[in-house]
Amino acid sequence: MNVRRSAAAAAATAMLLVAAVPAAHAADEPTPNSSADLPSGLYGDKDPKFDGVFRQSYALLAQDTVGVRPAQKAVDWLTGQQCDSGGFAAYRADPSEACDAKTQVDSNSTAAAVQALSALGGQNGTVKKAVGWLKSVQNQDGGWGYNPGLPSDANSTGIVVGALVAAGQKPADVKSQQGKTAHDALTKLALPCGKGEDGAFGLADMKTGKLAANADATAAGVLGSLDRGLVVKPGSKSAQPAKCAEPKDAAQAAKNGASYLAAQLAENDHLTSAMPGSEDQPDYGNTADAVVALSAAGLQDQAKQSTEWLRKHSAKWAKDNGPAAYAQLIFAAHAVGANPKDFGATDLVRSLGATGPAPQQEDAAAEKKKDDDSGLNPLWIVGVFFIASVGFGFLLSGRNKKNQL
Repeated sequence: MNVRRSAAAAAATAMLLVAAVPAAHAADEPTPNSSADLPSGLYGDKDPKFDGVFRQSYALLAQDTVGVRPAQKAVDWLTGQQCDSGGFAAYRADPSEACDAKTQVDSNSTAAAVQALSALGGQNGTVKKAVGWLKSVQNQDGGWGYNPGLPSDANSTGIVVGALVAAGQKPADVKSQQGKTAHDALTKLALPCGKGEDGAFGLADMKTGKLAANADATAAGVLGSLDRGLVVKPGSKSAQPAKCAEPKDAAQAAKNGASYLAAQLAENDHLTSAMPGSEDQPDYGNTADAVVALSAAGLQDQAKQSTEWLRKHSAKWAKDNGPAAYAQLIFAAHAVGANPKDFGATDLVRSLGATGPAPQQEDAAAEKKKDDDSGLNPLWIVGVFFIASVGFGFLLSGRNKKNQL
Protein backbone atom coordinates (compact mmCIF):
# COMPACT_ATOMS: atom_id res chain seq x y z
CA MET A 1 0.00 0.00 0.00
CA ASN A 2 2.03 2.90 -1.29
CA VAL A 3 -0.15 5.88 -0.47
CA ARG A 4 -2.55 5.59 2.41
CA ARG A 5 -6.17 5.06 1.47
CA SER A 6 -5.66 5.97 -2.18
CA ALA A 7 -9.16 6.67 -3.38
CA ALA A 8 -8.63 4.57 -6.47
CA ALA A 9 -8.93 1.40 -4.43
CA ALA A 10 -11.49 2.98 -2.14
CA ALA A 11 -13.78 3.73 -5.05
CA ALA A 12 -13.47 0.17 -6.30
CA THR A 13 -14.23 -1.11 -2.83
CA ALA A 14 -17.26 1.11 -2.57
CA MET A 15 -18.60 -0.34 -5.82
CA LEU A 16 -18.15 -3.88 -4.52
CA LEU A 17 -19.41 -2.76 -1.09
CA VAL A 18 -17.58 -3.56 2.00
CA ALA A 19 -16.73 -1.22 4.79
CA ALA A 20 -13.11 -1.17 3.84
CA VAL A 21 -10.98 1.63 2.46
CA PRO A 22 -7.78 -0.05 1.29
CA ALA A 23 -4.87 1.77 -0.23
CA ALA A 24 -3.53 1.25 -3.72
CA HIS A 25 -0.62 2.21 -5.92
CA ALA A 26 -1.46 5.76 -6.93
CA ALA A 27 1.41 5.62 -9.36
CA ASP A 28 -0.44 2.93 -11.32
CA GLU A 29 -3.31 5.26 -12.18
CA PRO A 30 -3.45 6.74 -15.70
CA THR A 31 -2.02 10.21 -16.05
CA PRO A 32 -3.23 13.13 -18.15
CA ASN A 33 -1.45 13.80 -21.42
CA SER A 34 0.69 16.40 -19.75
CA SER A 35 1.13 18.15 -16.43
CA ALA A 36 -0.08 21.26 -18.25
CA ASP A 37 -3.53 19.65 -18.22
CA LEU A 38 -3.65 19.97 -14.43
CA PRO A 39 -4.67 23.04 -12.41
CA SER A 40 -1.68 25.21 -11.55
CA GLY A 41 -2.56 25.17 -7.85
CA LEU A 42 -2.60 21.38 -7.56
CA TYR A 43 0.24 19.32 -6.12
CA GLY A 44 1.47 16.32 -8.08
CA ASP A 45 1.51 15.58 -11.80
CA LYS A 46 -0.46 12.34 -11.87
CA ASP A 47 -4.15 11.99 -12.63
CA PRO A 48 -5.98 13.51 -9.64
CA LYS A 49 -9.27 11.76 -10.41
CA PHE A 50 -9.08 9.49 -7.39
CA ASP A 51 -6.92 11.41 -4.92
CA GLY A 52 -6.71 15.11 -5.86
CA VAL A 53 -8.25 16.53 -2.69
CA PHE A 54 -6.60 13.92 -0.51
CA ARG A 55 -3.04 14.53 -1.72
CA GLN A 56 -3.56 18.31 -1.78
CA SER A 57 -4.75 18.24 1.82
CA TYR A 58 -1.79 16.13 2.89
CA ALA A 59 0.62 18.45 1.08
CA LEU A 60 -0.79 21.61 2.65
CA LEU A 61 -0.96 20.08 6.13
CA ALA A 62 2.62 18.81 5.88
CA GLN A 63 3.89 22.23 4.82
CA ASP A 64 2.07 23.89 7.69
CA THR A 65 3.54 21.31 10.08
CA VAL A 66 7.09 22.36 9.19
CA GLY A 67 6.31 26.09 9.25
CA VAL A 68 5.97 26.60 5.51
CA ARG A 69 3.16 28.83 4.31
CA PRO A 70 1.63 27.25 1.18
CA ALA A 71 0.93 29.21 -1.96
CA GLN A 72 -2.46 30.91 -1.80
CA LYS A 73 -3.54 29.43 -5.11
CA ALA A 74 -2.93 25.95 -3.68
CA VAL A 75 -5.24 26.74 -0.78
CA ASP A 76 -7.79 28.29 -3.13
CA TRP A 77 -7.75 25.17 -5.29
CA LEU A 78 -8.61 23.03 -2.29
CA THR A 79 -11.40 25.25 -0.98
CA GLY A 80 -12.79 25.49 -4.52
CA GLN A 81 -13.31 21.73 -4.56
CA GLN A 82 -15.96 21.86 -1.83
CA CYS A 83 -19.55 21.08 -2.76
CA ASP A 84 -22.44 23.24 -1.54
CA SER A 85 -23.31 20.44 0.87
CA GLY A 86 -19.98 20.96 2.61
CA GLY A 87 -18.47 17.66 1.53
CA PHE A 88 -15.51 17.09 -0.78
CA ALA A 89 -15.21 14.58 -3.59
CA ALA A 90 -11.87 13.07 -4.52
CA TYR A 91 -11.60 15.48 -7.46
CA ARG A 92 -13.81 17.76 -9.50
CA ALA A 93 -12.34 18.74 -12.84
CA ASP A 94 -14.70 21.70 -13.16
CA PRO A 95 -15.49 23.18 -9.73
CA SER A 96 -17.75 25.78 -11.37
CA GLU A 97 -20.28 23.03 -12.01
CA ALA A 98 -22.56 22.32 -9.07
CA CYS A 99 -22.27 18.96 -7.33
CA ASP A 100 -25.18 16.60 -7.99
CA ALA A 101 -26.26 13.10 -7.07
CA LYS A 102 -23.51 11.67 -9.27
CA THR A 103 -20.76 13.50 -7.39
CA GLN A 104 -19.01 10.94 -5.21
CA VAL A 105 -18.50 12.99 -2.06
CA ASP A 106 -16.58 11.00 0.55
CA SER A 107 -15.60 11.16 4.20
CA ASN A 108 -11.85 10.68 3.68
CA SER A 109 -11.36 13.56 1.25
CA THR A 110 -13.55 15.79 3.41
CA ALA A 111 -11.80 14.89 6.66
CA ALA A 112 -8.33 15.38 5.15
CA ALA A 113 -9.38 18.80 3.83
CA VAL A 114 -10.73 19.78 7.25
CA GLN A 115 -7.45 18.87 8.95
CA ALA A 116 -5.43 20.88 6.45
CA LEU A 117 -7.65 23.95 6.35
CA SER A 118 -8.07 24.02 10.13
CA ALA A 119 -4.30 24.04 10.54
CA LEU A 120 -3.82 26.81 7.98
CA GLY A 121 -6.48 29.01 9.54
CA GLY A 122 -8.64 31.65 7.91
CA GLN A 123 -11.06 29.08 6.47
CA ASN A 124 -13.70 28.92 9.19
CA GLY A 125 -16.65 28.96 6.81
CA THR A 126 -15.30 26.13 4.68
CA VAL A 127 -14.35 24.06 7.72
CA LYS A 128 -17.71 24.59 9.43
CA LYS A 129 -19.63 23.42 6.35
CA ALA A 130 -17.38 20.39 5.96
CA VAL A 131 -17.76 19.38 9.60
CA GLY A 132 -21.52 19.81 9.28
CA TRP A 133 -21.53 17.45 6.32
CA LEU A 134 -19.44 14.87 8.18
CA LYS A 135 -21.86 14.94 11.10
CA SER A 136 -24.80 14.53 8.72
CA VAL A 137 -23.41 11.27 7.30
CA GLN A 138 -22.38 9.66 10.59
CA ASN A 139 -23.55 6.07 10.81
CA GLN A 140 -25.84 4.93 13.62
CA ASP A 141 -23.00 2.91 15.19
CA GLY A 142 -21.11 6.20 15.63
CA GLY A 143 -18.57 5.70 12.86
CA TRP A 144 -18.12 6.58 9.21
CA GLY A 145 -17.77 4.67 5.97
CA TYR A 146 -15.87 5.94 2.94
CA ASN A 147 -19.05 7.05 1.16
CA PRO A 148 -22.36 7.87 2.86
CA GLY A 149 -24.31 4.66 3.36
CA LEU A 150 -21.31 2.34 3.57
CA PRO A 151 -20.66 0.52 6.87
CA SER A 152 -18.21 2.11 9.26
CA ASP A 153 -14.52 1.27 8.85
CA ALA A 154 -11.54 2.14 11.02
CA ASN A 155 -9.74 4.11 8.31
CA SER A 156 -12.62 6.49 7.64
CA THR A 157 -13.67 6.78 11.28
CA GLY A 158 -10.10 7.48 12.36
CA ILE A 159 -9.47 10.29 9.89
CA VAL A 160 -12.86 11.86 10.63
CA VAL A 161 -12.07 11.91 14.34
CA GLY A 162 -8.86 13.75 13.48
CA ALA A 163 -10.89 16.27 11.49
CA LEU A 164 -13.33 16.85 14.35
CA VAL A 165 -10.46 17.47 16.78
CA ALA A 166 -8.71 19.79 14.32
CA ALA A 167 -11.92 21.80 13.97
CA GLY A 168 -12.24 22.20 17.75
CA GLN A 169 -14.92 19.55 18.22
CA LYS A 170 -15.02 16.89 20.93
CA PRO A 171 -15.55 13.50 19.25
CA ALA A 172 -17.31 12.23 22.39
CA ASP A 173 -19.99 14.90 21.84
CA VAL A 174 -20.61 13.96 18.19
CA LYS A 175 -23.28 11.29 18.48
CA SER A 176 -25.55 9.44 16.10
CA GLN A 177 -29.30 9.40 16.55
CA GLN A 178 -28.80 6.26 18.60
CA GLY A 179 -26.34 8.07 20.87
CA LYS A 180 -23.24 6.29 19.57
CA THR A 181 -19.85 7.95 19.10
CA ALA A 182 -16.78 7.24 17.01
CA HIS A 183 -15.23 5.49 20.02
CA ASP A 184 -18.16 3.07 20.09
CA ALA A 185 -17.64 2.24 16.43
CA LEU A 186 -13.87 1.84 16.74
CA THR A 187 -14.21 -0.47 19.73
CA LYS A 188 -16.43 -2.73 17.61
CA LEU A 189 -13.85 -2.66 14.82
CA ALA A 190 -11.07 -3.76 17.19
CA LEU A 191 -10.28 -7.46 16.98
CA PRO A 192 -9.96 -9.69 20.05
CA CYS A 193 -6.63 -10.90 21.36
CA GLY A 194 -5.08 -14.11 20.10
CA LYS A 195 -5.34 -16.01 16.81
CA GLY A 196 -2.44 -13.96 15.39
CA GLU A 197 -4.51 -10.78 15.38
CA ASP A 198 -3.61 -9.63 18.88
CA GLY A 199 -5.92 -6.66 19.14
CA ALA A 200 -5.42 -5.13 15.69
CA PHE A 201 -8.16 -3.11 14.06
CA GLY A 202 -9.86 -5.00 11.29
CA LEU A 203 -10.51 -4.34 7.63
CA ALA A 204 -13.52 -6.04 6.08
CA ASP A 205 -13.01 -8.73 3.45
CA MET A 206 -14.60 -7.67 0.15
CA LYS A 207 -16.44 -10.95 -0.28
CA THR A 208 -17.42 -12.01 3.20
CA GLY A 209 -17.40 -8.73 5.13
CA LYS A 210 -15.42 -10.46 7.89
CA LEU A 211 -12.86 -8.31 9.67
CA ALA A 212 -9.21 -9.26 9.30
CA ALA A 213 -6.19 -7.65 10.96
CA ASN A 214 -4.84 -4.78 8.86
CA ALA A 215 -1.94 -2.45 9.65
CA ASP A 216 -3.40 0.55 7.82
CA ALA A 217 -6.74 0.20 9.58
CA THR A 218 -4.90 -0.27 12.87
CA ALA A 219 -2.84 2.90 12.51
CA ALA A 220 -5.99 4.91 11.75
CA GLY A 221 -7.91 3.15 14.52
CA VAL A 222 -5.26 3.93 17.11
CA LEU A 223 -5.22 7.62 16.19
CA GLY A 224 -9.02 7.80 16.21
CA SER A 225 -9.28 6.01 19.54
CA LEU A 226 -6.83 8.50 21.02
CA ASP A 227 -8.61 11.51 19.48
CA ARG A 228 -5.53 12.39 17.43
CA GLY A 229 -5.09 13.64 13.89
CA LEU A 230 -2.44 13.17 11.23
CA VAL A 231 0.01 15.50 12.98
CA VAL A 232 1.34 14.21 16.30
CA LYS A 233 3.89 15.91 18.52
CA PRO A 234 6.80 13.73 19.68
CA GLY A 235 6.68 12.44 23.21
CA SER A 236 9.52 12.84 25.70
CA LYS A 237 9.34 9.31 27.08
CA SER A 238 8.75 5.88 25.59
CA ALA A 239 6.38 3.33 27.07
CA GLN A 240 6.51 -0.42 26.57
CA PRO A 241 3.87 -2.19 24.44
CA ALA A 242 0.90 -3.15 26.58
CA LYS A 243 -0.31 -6.70 26.97
CA CYS A 244 -3.36 -7.35 24.81
CA ALA A 245 -6.64 -7.25 26.77
CA GLU A 246 -10.30 -7.31 25.85
CA PRO A 247 -11.05 -4.02 24.02
CA LYS A 248 -13.97 -2.92 26.18
CA ASP A 249 -13.34 0.75 25.39
CA ALA A 250 -11.42 2.92 22.94
CA ALA A 251 -8.51 3.44 25.32
CA GLN A 252 -7.82 -0.30 25.54
CA ALA A 253 -8.42 -0.73 21.82
CA ALA A 254 -5.74 1.91 21.17
CA LYS A 255 -3.26 0.14 23.48
CA ASN A 256 -3.93 -3.18 21.77
CA GLY A 257 -3.60 -1.66 18.32
CA ALA A 258 -0.35 0.10 19.12
CA SER A 259 1.12 -3.11 20.56
CA TYR A 260 0.07 -4.98 17.43
CA LEU A 261 1.86 -2.43 15.22
CA ALA A 262 4.98 -2.54 17.41
CA ALA A 263 5.07 -6.33 17.12
CA GLN A 264 4.64 -6.19 13.34
CA LEU A 265 7.49 -3.70 13.06
CA ALA A 266 9.83 -5.33 15.57
CA GLU A 267 11.54 -7.78 13.22
CA ASN A 268 12.50 -5.51 10.31
CA ASP A 269 11.37 -2.05 11.48
CA HIS A 270 9.00 -1.86 8.52
CA LEU A 271 5.73 -3.36 7.34
CA THR A 272 5.35 -5.43 4.21
CA SER A 273 2.65 -5.83 1.61
CA ALA A 274 2.09 -8.21 -1.26
CA MET A 275 0.19 -7.89 -4.50
CA PRO A 276 -1.33 -11.05 -6.00
CA GLY A 277 1.34 -13.05 -7.78
CA SER A 278 4.23 -11.04 -6.39
CA GLU A 279 6.62 -11.29 -3.49
CA ASP A 280 6.30 -9.29 -0.29
CA GLN A 281 7.47 -5.71 -0.67
CA PRO A 282 8.26 -3.03 1.90
CA ASP A 283 5.15 -1.02 2.72
CA TYR A 284 6.55 2.48 3.12
CA GLY A 285 3.26 4.34 3.44
CA ASN A 286 1.79 2.18 6.15
CA THR A 287 5.12 2.12 7.97
CA ALA A 288 5.03 5.92 8.07
CA ASP A 289 1.44 5.85 9.32
CA ALA A 290 2.37 3.28 11.95
CA VAL A 291 5.15 5.57 13.19
CA VAL A 292 2.63 8.35 13.79
CA ALA A 293 0.25 5.99 15.59
CA LEU A 294 3.02 4.55 17.77
CA SER A 295 4.19 8.01 18.72
CA ALA A 296 0.64 9.02 19.64
CA ALA A 297 0.41 5.92 21.83
CA GLY A 298 3.72 6.67 23.55
CA LEU A 299 5.76 3.87 21.95
CA GLN A 300 8.56 6.19 20.90
CA ASP A 301 11.40 3.67 20.75
CA GLN A 302 9.90 1.56 17.97
CA ALA A 303 8.58 4.67 16.25
CA LYS A 304 12.12 6.09 16.09
CA GLN A 305 13.60 2.82 14.84
CA SER A 306 11.06 2.61 12.03
CA THR A 307 11.61 6.27 11.16
CA GLU A 308 15.31 5.55 10.84
CA TRP A 309 14.49 2.69 8.46
CA LEU A 310 12.31 5.05 6.41
CA ARG A 311 15.08 7.63 6.40
CA LYS A 312 17.43 5.11 4.80
CA HIS A 313 15.08 3.41 2.34
CA SER A 314 12.11 5.58 1.35
CA ALA A 315 13.62 8.10 -1.09
CA LYS A 316 12.69 6.32 -4.31
CA TRP A 317 9.21 5.41 -3.07
CA ALA A 318 8.49 9.02 -2.16
CA LYS A 319 9.78 10.32 -5.48
CA ASP A 320 7.66 7.82 -7.41
CA ASN A 321 4.49 8.55 -5.44
CA GLY A 322 4.68 12.30 -5.01
CA PRO A 323 3.11 14.80 -2.62
CA ALA A 324 1.08 12.50 -0.36
CA ALA A 325 4.10 10.23 0.13
CA TYR A 326 6.38 13.13 1.03
CA ALA A 327 3.68 14.35 3.42
CA GLN A 328 3.41 10.97 5.14
CA LEU A 329 7.16 10.95 5.71
CA ILE A 330 7.03 14.49 7.09
CA PHE A 331 4.27 13.46 9.50
CA ALA A 332 6.39 10.49 10.61
CA ALA A 333 9.55 12.57 11.04
CA HIS A 334 7.63 15.21 12.98
CA ALA A 335 6.11 12.57 15.28
CA VAL A 336 9.53 11.46 16.52
CA GLY A 337 11.32 14.81 16.42
CA ALA A 338 13.43 14.00 13.34
CA ASN A 339 14.48 16.66 10.84
CA PRO A 340 12.40 16.36 7.64
CA LYS A 341 14.88 18.57 5.81
CA ASP A 342 17.66 16.06 6.42
CA PHE A 343 15.89 12.76 5.89
CA GLY A 344 18.53 10.47 4.51
CA ALA A 345 19.29 11.61 0.98
CA THR A 346 16.14 13.71 0.82
CA ASP A 347 15.01 17.13 1.94
CA LEU A 348 11.35 16.19 2.33
CA VAL A 349 10.21 19.80 2.63
CA ARG A 350 11.96 20.94 -0.54
CA SER A 351 10.93 17.81 -2.44
CA LEU A 352 7.29 18.25 -1.46
CA GLY A 353 7.37 21.92 -2.44
CA ALA A 354 8.76 21.01 -5.84
CA THR A 355 5.62 19.00 -6.68
CA GLY A 356 3.38 22.08 -6.69
CA PRO A 357 3.28 25.87 -6.59
CA ALA A 358 6.08 27.57 -4.68
CA PRO A 359 5.17 28.30 -1.06
CA GLN A 360 4.63 31.93 -0.11
CA GLN A 361 7.98 32.20 1.68
CA GLU A 362 9.73 31.08 -1.48
CA ASP A 363 7.74 33.61 -3.46
CA ALA A 364 8.94 36.34 -1.11
CA ALA A 365 12.54 35.14 -1.37
CA ALA A 366 12.30 35.17 -5.15
CA GLU A 367 11.02 38.73 -5.12
CA LYS A 368 13.87 39.80 -2.83
CA LYS A 369 16.41 38.20 -5.16
CA LYS A 370 14.78 39.98 -8.08
CA ASP A 371 15.18 43.30 -6.28
CA ASP A 372 18.78 42.49 -5.42
CA ASP A 373 19.58 41.61 -9.03
CA SER A 374 18.01 44.84 -10.30
CA GLY A 375 20.85 46.86 -8.80
CA LEU A 376 18.48 48.72 -6.48
CA ASN A 377 19.42 46.94 -3.33
CA PRO A 378 18.38 49.20 -0.41
CA LEU A 379 21.67 48.63 1.42
CA TRP A 380 23.62 49.61 -1.68
CA ILE A 381 21.56 52.78 -2.00
CA VAL A 382 22.17 53.64 1.67
CA GLY A 383 25.89 53.03 1.22
CA VAL A 384 26.13 55.29 -1.81
CA PHE A 385 24.16 57.99 -0.03
CA PHE A 386 26.49 57.71 2.98
CA ILE A 387 29.64 58.04 0.84
CA ALA A 388 28.15 60.96 -1.03
CA SER A 389 27.24 62.62 2.25
CA VAL A 390 30.75 62.18 3.63
CA GLY A 391 32.26 63.58 0.44
CA PHE A 392 29.91 66.54 0.52
CA GLY A 393 30.86 67.12 4.16
CA PHE A 394 34.56 67.26 3.30
CA LEU A 395 33.78 69.67 0.48
CA LEU A 396 31.91 72.02 2.82
CA SER A 397 34.68 71.76 5.37
CA GLY A 398 37.29 72.70 2.74
CA ARG A 399 35.28 75.68 1.60
CA ASN A 400 34.86 76.92 5.17
CA LYS A 401 38.59 76.73 5.79
CA LYS A 402 39.31 78.61 2.56
CA ASN A 403 36.90 81.36 3.52
CA GLN A 404 38.61 81.72 6.90
CA LEU A 405 42.03 82.32 5.31
